[in-house]
Amino acid sequence: MKIKAIYPGTFDPITNGHIDIVKRAAFLFEHVTVAIAANPSKAPIFSLSKRVELANSVLADMDNITVHSFNGLLADFAEQCDVQVIVRGLRAMSDFEYEFQMAGMNRTLIPDIETIFLTPATKYTFISSSLVREIASLGGNIDEFVHPQVYTALQDLNTKSL
Repeated sequence: MKIKAIYPGTFDPITNGHIDIVKRAAFLFEHVTVAIAANPSKAPIFSLSKRVELANSVLADMDNITVHSFNGLLADFAEQCDVQVIVRGLRAMSDFEYEFQMAGMNRTLIPDIETIFLTPATKYTFISSSLVREIASLGGNIDEFVHPQVYTALQDLNTKSL
């Protein structure tokens, strides 16, 4: 059976932890859509188009991945993409409660689509986009947490805000 999956998130910015989850999902599923949410309530530092550009750039070497942006409910976008699985990453127990609640809601909204949880490599379990943004904004070294293109984009953003 050919199974397609969707990996949603804000990806502001996409981190090495996100990339690790995408690679794991790409190994398991025929096709993975990386779905970048507009999510203006989170006040992203990168525009939606820049987040899509960065994700496309850092995931370019994977053949069974596409990157798309979306507005609105993940449930609606997942149905549009004709996927069977939603992939969510779990870094620590602190993620579980929120992700479990979201999985339950999505099961109610789209009962035919399953949610699975993947964990990143141990070296990425402490990385989050918000921590990367904070470290970068304070001039800290983030090169081991993000792809070099994302590192450059964050440096450019910090230079412009000075």
